[in-house]
Amino acid sequence: MAGPRLGTFDELLEITEESLRPIASALREMVFEVDPNVFETVRLGDRAATYGVGPRKMIDGYAYVLPYKKWVNLGFYQGVELADPEGLLEVTGARMRHVKVRSPGDVARSAVRTLVEGALELRKATARRMP
Repeated sequence: MAGPRLGTFDELLEITEESLRPIASALREMVFEVDPNVFETVRLGDRAATYGVGPRKMIDGYAYVLPYKKWVNLGFYQGVELADPEGLLEVTGARMRHVKVRSPGDVARSAVRTLVEGALELRKATARRMP
């Protein structure tokens, strides 16, 4: 069985709606500002980029960028545990949560950056507890 098709962020942008490319790029830039040592893993089969403390999606990842047709999800693998005083997070699954980002201005909101910072700290704390 073949593994996931990995690629680059530029390749992800190529398969993203043109109007959403600036949003996806701004999200990526903000994640790198928050975490200059971030591992970026682009899975073209998932049409998403994962950001983490290592390359593994669910174990190391703390956030992901997933473009759709009309917005870009900024998702969080441990989102259920994040403080969200502005109520930005939407339910994705049992543990995951996401924010629908519809404009570059949404990326600039301090609450969005705070979610990324919280997700990073939470993942670091979780990683320290793992053998």
